[in-house]
Parts: sequence; structure tokens; C-alpha cells
Amino acid sequence: MTATTIPKPAHPAKLNASPSIDAGTMKALVYRGPGKKALEDHPRPGITAPGDAIVKIWKTTICGTDLHILKGDVPTCQPGRILGHEGVGVIDEVGAAVTAFKPGDRVLISCITACGKCEYCRRGMYSHCTTGGWILGNEIDGTQAEYVRIPHADTSLYPIPQGADEEALVMLSDILPTGFECGVLNGKVAPGSTVAIVGSGPIGLAALLTAQLYSPAEIIMVDLDDNRLEVARTFGATQTVNSKDGKAADAVMAMTGKRGVDTAIEAVGIPATFELCQAIVAPGGTIANIGVHGAKVDLHLERLWSHNIAITTRLVDTVTTAMLLKTVQSKKIDPTRLITDHYELDRILDAYETFGNAAKTKALKVIIET
Repeated sequence: MTATTIPKPAHPAKLNASPSIDAGTMKALVYRGPGKKALEDHPRPGITAPGDAIVKIWKTTICGTDLHILKGDVPTCQPGRILGHEGVGVIDEVGAAVTAFKPGDRVLISCITACGKCEYCRRGMYSHCTTGGWILGNEIDGTQAEYVRIPHADTSLYPIPQGADEEALVMLSDILPTGFECGVLNGKVAPGSTVAIVGSGPIGLAALLTAQLYSPAEIIMVDLDDNRLEVARTFGATQTVNSKDGKAADAVMAMTGKRGVDTAIEAVGIPATFELCQAIVAPGGTIANIGVHGAKVDLHLERLWSHNIAITTRLVDTVTTAMLLKTVQSKKIDPTRLITDHYELDRILDAYETFGNAAKTKALKVIIET
């Protein structure tokens, strides 16, 4: 197995950055078990298969799924793993089989690794790739580090267009295609329809932004946090409901003439929010689950068995990333509106504190620069 390395161009924002003292190590955010994480010195990754690429991370972020990992909700992620599955950077090294990229290329990293050849990939279900899927920051080391190894690089990276806003593209690694595919497409959002998005965090807001591509008549946002509901209004929500009083279902039903919503999108990942979606979906409607669930949820078939509803689940496949990239480039969607905070990698623990306490900090997405 051979690899190619050439001197990489300096990132515009990093021209004065000092080189690493030890080229064999890097800084990385490491999961140490439920509730535990640490910024550590870690061996830099190397090429292990011909289809690999090593990417020098420029910008990454924290996902709500990372918080689920830290809660112990994702047993496939074992202690010692570098977290993170989003980011942009520059190719540092490529394996002998990589043909679409070369060292020095600026790339967007997909949260989903796809071989492009297995049965699931051929069906467009890249999330279930037999040698990939969601493995970054889960089953293999992820992007919250100075360098990351990307398997199946040719089909798991995207070239960054000239002049593109790198921070906007970080939102295309995961959050924007997740909200769109798992919420909007699975939820069958259509012109003139009524949509409720339960959860106005970053993923719910991503679903809100992309739902508007289909011109629904109403988009109702539900959350416990008045600040996030206010943000949702500025993003295009037609109505909002604060669910603190436990009467959100009544409020949504009143807004829809007691009919309910055509699409109920669950964007939190707890039993209460999934049950709320069941309570507000209209006959013939769809419940589209986005949230990562770490506990069992009751399914009320005693009430829904006759209602002609559909319930969908999905892990993002990123089949829409290329399309969304064009949509962002044409200014039809501005994902930078989701970004509220910036940190350097050496302050990533502070970034987690900010992101994990969003009700107090009013944080949405946090950009971390290496």
C-alpha cells in the first residue's frame, strides 16, 4: 500500500499558525465513558486502506448526537473514541486507490461513510453501508481533532466549491441533510400542508429551513425554550408553542381546527416528544422521527390503529448533500444562521459546556477551529 503526500497550502485563516511540535501527535476530544470526555494528545491517524484519505480539519462542530453518546445512549461508541462526525478541511494524504481527490484539495466531510458498492449503497441507503455508515466518531475516530482518517474517501468526501463559506458547509456534513431527509422528505411535507416540528434545537431548525423548500401552509414549532421559539419565528415558523405547561397538544389541535397536522417531525429523541407527535398527527398524516432515542417509547395503537398514519424512522443517508450544496451556494438556504458560537480546539471542553447548556447560553451550533 502506498500513499502520496505533498506540502498543503496554508488555510487563509491559518497563515500565521505555528506548526505542531510533534508531528506524530495531535489534539483530540476523546470519549471516556458516560459523562466523561477529555482533550488529549492522541496519535495522528495514518492510511490503513487504499481508499483512505487523511484530512487536516479546519472547522468542525458538536452534534446533539455527541451529547447522546456522552449520556450513554449509543453503545456502539466505546470509551477511547475520538468524537465528531462533521467538518471541513484539506486533504493531507491519500491512499493508492483514491482517484477523486489529491493532497491539497479542500473537502467537506460527510457524516456518513459510503463504499458505493454494497447492496445498501446501491439502494441509496448509505447509512447502512456494510463497511461504512455512521462510523465517524462512533465506531472509528472522528473529526473533533486536528486530523481524521476518512475511509472510502472517493464516495465520502465532497470538493468545496471556490469561494464557498466553509462555516456554512460544516452544516452540510450532517445537520442540514438530516433535517431534510429524516424530517422533510420522510415526513412527506408538501405544498399547502401543515407541519409541526417538535424540538426547536439545531436539528429542528434545520428541518424548518428545508421544509420551506416545499411551501407548506403552516409550520408550527414546539419547544420548552422561548429563545429558540423566537429564533424559529425568524427562520420562518408561522406559529410557535411553548410546551412547558404540558398542554402543547391542545394548543396545536386548536391551531389546526382540531384536525391535527399532516406532518409531525420529532426532533428531540425523548419519549415525551414522540408521544406528543402521536397526539397531534392528523388522520392520513405522517410522524417522521429524527431524534436519537435512548429509551423505549409507547406507541398508542389503541388510538392510532384506524387513523391511516405512517411512522418513519431513518438515519441520514446524505443522498441529498450535493443538491443541498447547490442550494446553499445559490443562497436559497443560509445555514450560517444556525451558528452562534466559535471556539478554538483547545477550548473544546468550553464549547461542549456552552452547547450542552443551550437553555442558558442560547447556543445553537458551535464552530470549532483547529
